[in-house]
Amino acid sequence: MPMGNHTVTEFILLGFTTDPVMQQVLFVAFLIMYVLTVAGNTTLMVLICNDARLHTPMYFFIGNLSFLDLWLSCVYTPKILVTCISDDKSISFAGCLAQFFFSAGLDYTECYLLAAMAYDRYVAISKPLLYSQAMSIKLGAFLVIASYLGGFINSSIITKKTFSFDFCKDNVIDDFFCDLLPLVKLACGRKEGYQALMYFLLSSNVITPIALILASYLFIIATILRIRSTQGRLKAFSTCSSHLVSVTLYYGSILYIYSRPQTSYSLDTDKIVSTFYTVVFPMLNPLIYSLRNKDVKGALNKLF
Repeated sequence: MPMGNHTVTEFILLGFTTDPVMQQVLFVAFLIMYVLTVAGNTTLMVLICNDARLHTPMYFFIGNLSFLDLWLSCVYTPKILVTCISDDKSISFAGCLAQFFFSAGLDYTECYLLAAMAYDRYVAISKPLLYSQAMSIKLGAFLVIASYLGGFINSSIITKKTFSFDFCKDNVIDDFFCDLLPLVKLACGRKEGYQALMYFLLSSNVITPIALILASYLFIIATILRIRSTQGRLKAFSTCSSHLVSVTLYYGSILYIYSRPQTSYSLDTDKIVSTFYTVVFPMLNPLIYSLRNKDVKGALNKLF
């Protein structure tokens, strides 16, 4: 992979604050969230693997989402914890590249996976009697693999382009991880083609999955409206309510950061919002998919 200016051997992550007291508070907060993320996602994966009642396409996708969130939190949070309590705020050039590559790949993969889950809910509600045939495990595995391939192919493209720049301005990243926008601010050279690439990746990895999700839910709503009983409508809606919450929280934070005009960028605000989809969202997902789910609660009682 061609690199840019090799005189930059490391970057400095400023994090959230330079106040020692606040850094300790943030360390405790992020540590608690990290422990909850690991415990919640690991427990959900164990439940889905061990309980035969959860061996369905829907829980297959939820299990893969938990695995993805667990991996994603491990890309970000350990480095955040070290930055909070250590005087050394540096990250090597190779470490920054690796963090950027995996974070982009996993984020893009999650976009595709949430779209695949929307299609799964559409099949479950519109074709309940043919659900097991229409949404087979083989098809589910194909959609998951395609999500990973699409995510990491696009991540390879944006990583190669980003780290081919010369970082001649500075090596200080005003953020808590190696993110796209802070790195671009440090890069030198012409960026017109890079901006076009960013818009292409935004449309292919975010806008396209959102369009697929909206299309799926339009068909879902049309199907629900044809159900005569109120109880039947509520039951049908409850099967996709958790997914709707996930989609709203995840895509909302991503669109807020990456779809705004450059003139409205605010690093402090972006830090808070990016914390949500990098740290908070992986912690919330196990709760979103288990609190109102009788099957998961039953599997949890059985496990203990």
